[in-house]
Amino acid sequence: MLNETLEQSSKRTENRMGIIQTRFGKMSSFEWIGQMLASLCWIISVFSYGISTNGDWLQLLAASSWMVSNIASIIAIKN
Repeated sequence: MLNETLEQSSKRTENRMGIIQTRFGKMSSFEWIGQMLASLCWIISVFSYGISTNGDWLQLLAASSWMVSNIASIIAIKN
């Protein structure tokens, strides 16, 4: 029963408004583009200031995780 529910929910992805999203639609959304730009700028800033302490590595890890999460949200959409 759980597998049936998971299969049904994986066939489409709906946002809060109940609208079915496509990969292109999600990538074109203001929220997704803003988050990708913010995480990219964060990664670039870490490299521009240099990585010299453990805190710098944590900043890079956080920014990279944010970007990977955004990319995973696109991959998770089933067309």
